[in-house]
Amino acid sequence: MVKICGIGAGYVGGPTMAVIALKCPSIEVAVVDISHSRISAWNSNKLPIYEPGLEEVVNQCRGKNLLFSTDVEKHVYEADIIFVSVNTPTKVRGLGAGKAADLTYWESAARMIADVSKSNKIVIEKSTVPVRTAEAIEKILTHNTNSKDIKYQILSNPEFLSEGTAIQDLLNPDRVLIGGNQDPEGIEAIKKLKAIYAHWVPEDRIITTNLWSAELSKLADNAFLAQRISSINAMSALCEATGAEVSQVSLALSKNTKIGPKFLNASVGFGGSCFQKDILNLVYICESNGLSEVANYWKEVIKVNDYQKSRFVHRVVTSMFNTVSGKKIAILGFAFKKDTSDTRKTPAIDVCKGLLGDNAFLSIYDPRVTEMQIQKDLSMDGVEWDHPIHLQPKSSSVVKQVNVVGDAYEATRDAHGLCILTEWEEFKTIDYQRVYDNMEKPAFVFDGRNMLNVDKLREIGFIVYSIGRPLDQWLKNMKIVN
Repeated sequence: MVKICGIGAGYVGGPTMAVIALKCPSIEVAVVDISHSRISAWNSNKLPIYEPGLEEVVNQCRGKNLLFSTDVEKHVYEADIIFVSVNTPTKVRGLGAGKAADLTYWESAARMIADVSKSNKIVIEKSTVPVRTAEAIEKILTHNTNSKDIKYQILSNPEFLSEGTAIQDLLNPDRVLIGGNQDPEGIEAIKKLKAIYAHWVPEDRIITTNLWSAELSKLADNAFLAQRISSINAMSALCEATGAEVSQVSLALSKNTKIGPKFLNASVGFGGSCFQKDILNLVYICESNGLSEVANYWKEVIKVNDYQKSRFVHRVVTSMFNTVSGKKIAILGFAFKKDTSDTRKTPAIDVCKGLLGDNAFLSIYDPRVTEMQIQKDLSMDGVEWDHPIHLQPKSSSVVKQVNVVGDAYEATRDAHGLCILTEWEEFKTIDYQRVYDNMEKPAFVFDGRNMLNVDKLREIGFIVYSIGRPLDQWLKNMKIVN
């Protein structure tokens, strides 16, 4: 029986290994992590992350050919193939701080693999890493191995799943990318990994490349998607200024077959663990290679995203008589997108901090994000979230002006305004007449996901701001000031 070990039980490692176990019952899959709390959660009835369909996959395989363990060295020693899905956060100090990827956890994993291995291994990059990371990893492995007879092959197999649809993305991927050395040993390693995916992925969707192309493809993939979001968000600002409607512009664009319909929904901004981190990494690589013009191009994608969040906060404050001090604002949605509990780099953090900076009181409701997580996100430094949970500060601080509640009606009761920050489907079915009746007047709705029926809300009596749509006369009279 082939044995696979997945190092890292996070949003990528856990679901990916679970699906491999599901589709390859003859392969023994061990998911390992040094975080005891995370592994305990994977072995419980309440998984550490929420993804539609994930619980069913885990329950079907756990105890058969899928196990979760903190005994990292044992399972690395026994494995034939090792998938490494550790964090690669942005460096916070030293050379490249604020842009370059911090490969501390990857290097630590590589040294541990070399230390415990007694047989040949295929080591697979699942984490998003800078171009030519595999070269560095190979040097660490070969210079620290217990025996010159032990051979390592490094493959790049970046994950293209989207949170909220991760299980479907893994079960029915649009492509699987495998990069490796182009010598006989590297090609043989590629074939072995390709044979695993071939259990359920059609051969024409499995792409093989050299190592460097695979590593760069993942960074490019996220950069192109983030660029598309910033492009439509930039258009949303112009729509508001001119009276155009961004949804109509998006529809017109989507009918162009060269553009297509995806990632054309204007919003308060993109979030998640990857987009900003990977673009910053791309910027650093460009600068390191003397490509300053290319680096500056990608920087603008992040600048527009930051501008969109800041613009939203300014709109809230200026619409409400240029101050939200002492006012209750309801926040509906905190996850960075629907159908996930992930809050990493969610736009809600920056919006909430912006409103708190003007002394607002926030009442927050999200159907999947815990109060502990929300408080942690609003009290933590902006870069600490990107490090493994067990290395994050054990802060017990509570933001006193924040109250996390159990439903939308409680959140909006006696509020002056409400902000939609995550596109949860349940927010479309709220009884907004009931909400309006229980809010202070004038009552404001700020739709950061462009998902509500603006005309119906205005008929009820709300003053409504929806990103990229023609402005309410009230809002036209309230000029944004910096």
